[in-house]
Amino acid sequence: MVKVQIAIRKVLWKTDFLFPAAIWLASRILIWIAMLLVAPRLPLPAEAFVPHFGWQVFDGWDSMHYRAIATSGYEFVDDGNQHNLAFFPLFPLSIWVLMKLGLPFELAGTLLNNLAFFAALYCVYFWSKEHYGNNVAQWVSAVVCCYPSSMFTAVIYTEGLYLFLSTAALRAFDRKQYRWTAVWGAMATATRPTGMALILALAIAAWKERRPLIAYIASFATAIGILLFSLYCAIYFGNPLAFIQAQRGWRPSFGFDWQGWLNMLMQIVVGTDNWQFGWVQNPSGGIEDPWYLLLVAVIVGSGYFLWRLQKYSISGKLAYGFYALVVFLSLLASDQWMNNLLNVAMVLGGGFVLWREQKQLTAVTVIYGFCGIGLLLASGGTISLSRLAYGIVPLNIAIGVLLSRHPRQGYFILGLFATLLAKIAVGFAQEHWVG
Repeated sequence: MVKVQIAIRKVLWKTDFLFPAAIWLASRILIWIAMLLVAPRLPLPAEAFVPHFGWQVFDGWDSMHYRAIATSGYEFVDDGNQHNLAFFPLFPLSIWVLMKLGLPFELAGTLLNNLAFFAALYCVYFWSKEHYGNNVAQWVSAVVCCYPSSMFTAVIYTEGLYLFLSTAALRAFDRKQYRWTAVWGAMATATRPTGMALILALAIAAWKERRPLIAYIASFATAIGILLFSLYCAIYFGNPLAFIQAQRGWRPSFGFDWQGWLNMLMQIVVGTDNWQFGWVQNPSGGIEDPWYLLLVAVIVGSGYFLWRLQKYSISGKLAYGFYALVVFLSLLASDQWMNNLLNVAMVLGGGFVLWREQKQLTAVTVIYGFCGIGLLLASGGTISLSRLAYGIVPLNIAIGVLLSRHPRQGYFILGLFATLLAKIAVGFAQEHWVG
């Protein structure tokens, strides 16, 4: 009996060690193939700038701001335009350190984000296993790796680093390791604005679970990262809140952007052309893009039939046919439509799943998840919501818990995620806006 238990432990140890590494490597290979092999062979619009396909492929959009900070430092003028002070310091500071060791910016940033995501995946896996078991931990890890926005953990963005630091802080809090909670949390609040949600979430969780005083101290100590950034702003720009004012370049006003959400939802339902130029806002106008309405009808109809097939346990070629149809139509969809859909799916859909699964999750997981969503909804814009929500790890955990109970549908959803992940990677490589 003892030998059997030892053998089982060895198998589980190998699984614990190998599974996160294997799924991390698989997701990296998928992204690299899409960006370095597929994207250069696909046609570009005639007026498009021809991108470079080397290390430069991982350096795009927000990466230019991290490059400027790492090489020249921060700049800011309170004029409502975009300035790099809106980007928090830990990620570009870490790149600067690697550059001082002789690495070029592209290699330093790419290596840092990918390795941080590798560490984040192990942290997510073991935290999930401690509370929900091995099976759920594997599903959660798969969601974190396959969700389309995980593409940003492979390029010069903060996703990988923030996922690692925020997850480490949450796990340390659940394990009552308050010193590490403060350390990881302070680094997280120095990495991204959404880290501010950690401060409130940890304090509320400490109150709800009747934790000792040290838990409250650790919760508020996570604010050290953002307080140091505020001190820097006070010294160099004469305003401790300059980093908040710098956000206006991307989000002109704070609060719930109901007009932005209305536009986004209507563009999903009826299409951008029909919403902006067609009969929806202009009753005398015609249907600008009838093919879009047909595409939406087919996708909705396919989703309905998939639900019916699940309800009545009908399997076989018919079910797989509908699966393939949904994936194919998703590939045909425009980048803007996909971005809008992912924004709604991760913020609203992820929030619903988190609420649905709240009894299965730890208190700090649920509280931080809702605090993070609240911060995004109050941010005053709809730009990059899917990517920012992906960085709120409780949403990924809740989705993984749900899929673990419905593996058949879960495999389809993971396949759809991976397909869209490759599509986003191609778009980023071709310098399209993908979130």
